[in-house]
Amino acid sequence: MKLVFIYGQAGVGKLTVGRELADLTGMALFHNHLVVDTVGAVFPFGSGPFVKLRERFWLDVFAEAAAAGRSMIFTFAPEGTVSSDFPERVRSLIKAAGGEIHFIRLTAPVEEQERRIDAPSRAAFGKLRSLDLLRELKPQFDAALAAMPVALLTIDTASVDARAAAQAIAEAVGAD
Repeated sequence: MKLVFIYGQAGVGKLTVGRELADLTGMALFHNHLVVDTVGAVFPFGSGPFVKLRERFWLDVFAEAAAAGRSMIFTFAPEGTVSSDFPERVRSLIKAAGGEIHFIRLTAPVEEQERRIDAPSRAAFGKLRSLDLLRELKPQFDAALAAMPVALLTIDTASVDARAAAQAIAEAVGAD
């Protein structure tokens, strides 16, 4: 079982690249907004119950996928309401089940990230779309990003398209 853990800030193309990688490899795509939006339908973002349930859902899905030997792609935006040790707990869970985890970081220059933030495609899920809020939260996002594990691969999505990024990831994790 492989877990390809794609992370980066809002607007860097995690879901777009994840979809391309899923198409290329046949791996299941479990993007963070599936759970964020589900839990957010009942509890306000960042509230105690929201944080607790979001993490429980994520970890339960990883555990079941690992037990079933089902490789998957997970997209994740590091931010202040997620426990800083979450990625390491995911790593421990996957390794304990005999699986592999590969952290992949996506980046984009600030100007590109800001240009993308209000893209209509971001409206399909409850994604951050406010440029003002993005700028306000940037220091928190930067701190959370700095606490992430070292990535196997870092890709600037402003310099390569999503398909090329997915191909590079597949090659790096041995999923091609």
